Amino acid sequence: MVSKLVVIGVIILGVIAIAQLIRVYEISSKLRNNNEAEISTRDNKFNANLMLLFMFVLFGGFIWLMLSYGWTGRGEAASVHGKETDWLLNLNFIIIIAVFFLTNSLLFIFAYKYVKKIGVPAYFYPHNNKLEMMWTIAPALVLAVIIILGLRTWNEVTSSANPESIRVELFSKQFDWTARYSGLDNILGKFDYKLTADNNELAIMTTNTIDSAIHYMESGSDGINLIEDKLNDEHLIFSDSDRESLLIDLDRKNKLVGLLYQMKERHDPNSDATAWDDFIQKDTLYLCKGKEYEFNFRSKDVIHSAYFPHFRAQMNTVPGMTTRMKFTPTLTTLEMREKKNDKKFNYALLCNKICGGAHYKMKMMVVVLEENTYKIWLNNKSTQTFRDKYFASN
Repeated sequence: MVSKLVVIGVIILGVIAIAQLIRVYEISSKLRNNNEAEISTRDNKFNANLMLLFMFVLFGGFIWLMLSYGWTGRGEAASVHGKETDWLLNLNFIIIIAVFFLTNSLLFIFAYKYVKKIGVPAYFYPHNNKLEMMWTIAPALVLAVIIILGLRTWNEVTSSANPESIRVELFSKQFDWTARYSGLDNILGKFDYKLTADNNELAIMTTNTIDSAIHYMESGSDGINLIEDKLNDEHLIFSDSDRESLLIDLDRKNKLVGLLYQMKERHDPNSDATAWDDFIQKDTLYLCKGKEYEFNFRSKDVIHSAYFPHFRAQMNTVPGMTTRMKFTPTLTTLEMREKKNDKKFNYALLCNKICGGAHYKMKMMVVVLEENTYKIWLNNKSTQTFRDKYFASN
C-alpha cells in the first residue's frame, strides 16, 4: 500500500514539475520578446529528428512485444475449425501490420525529410485522381478477399453437423452451465419450459414429466385446487387487492394447465426413450478427441454467450430459442498441458456476455480425453441417465 502511494505521489509531483517548466519557458519567451507563432529552423529540425527517433522506438517496441508475447497471444487452436479461424485471423494481421508499417513509415519519414527549410517554398499539391483511385480500389479489393474468405470459413463452422456427430445440449442460467448428453441413441429428448421442476431442471419432455407438471399445477402446494379452496372458504377474509391477486394467479395457472393438457394430447409416448437415456453433467464437460460435436444451446433467463477460447468457438444462448454450433477437438487436455508446460492447465467454457452481478464466475471446466478413456467415462454414466435420477428423486 505504501509503495502504491509513493508511486502516485511521484507521478503527481512529476506532472506539477512539467507544468512549472512549461510556465518557466513561456515567461522566458516573453522576456526575450520571442513571437511564439514564429518557429525557428532549429526547433523545426529538432522536431523532425524526434519524429524519426519516435518511429524507430515505436517499431522497436512493437516488434519486441510480438517476440515476447507471441504472434497474437492466442496460443495453439485445439479444434479443427479453430486452425482455419486462426489462419484467417493471421492473414488479417499480416495485412494490418504491413499497412501499419507502411503508413507510419511514410508519416514519420516525410515529416523528417520535408521539414521546413529557409527559402524553400512548400509545393501545393491538392488533388490527384489516379492516387484517389488507387487508394480506394486497393483497400476495397483487399476487403473483398477478406470477406469472401471469412464467409467461407463461417459457412464451414455453422454448416450442419454430420449425422454421426455427438449431440450435447448446454443449458445456461445465472450463473452456471449444465450439459445434457444425448445418450446411446445420440438423440436429445424434447423439452418445454412449462415442465421445469425441481427434479426436472432442464424441462425434459416425457409422459411422466408432463403428468407430474399437471399434477403439481392442479394439486401442488400452491396449485389450482388450493387457490380455489382459499377463495371459497367462508372463514377466510381477503382484502380486495389480495383477492384480485389470487384470481389473477388462478387464471394464469388455469391457462397453463390447459396448455399442459394440450401438450399431453400431442405427445408421442414412443419418443420418451430419446429423453430417458440422456444424462446430465454439471461442473465439467467431457469431450473426446477427434470426434465432432454438435452443441445445442438454451438459456433460462437472459442472453449468455458460450465461449470456448481454446477451440475458437462462441455462440450466444438466447431465452426462447435454440442456437447451434459444432467443433471437433484435436488436442487432449494432457497434450495441451505438455505444449503449454503447465500441469494445472484446463480448457474452459466461459460466458462472454455480461449477464449479471456474478457473471465473472459463470465457468465450466472442459476436459478432452482420448477415445479409450472417454468410452470408460461414458460407460460409467450409463447408470446415471435422466430416467435413473428422475425416478430416484420421486
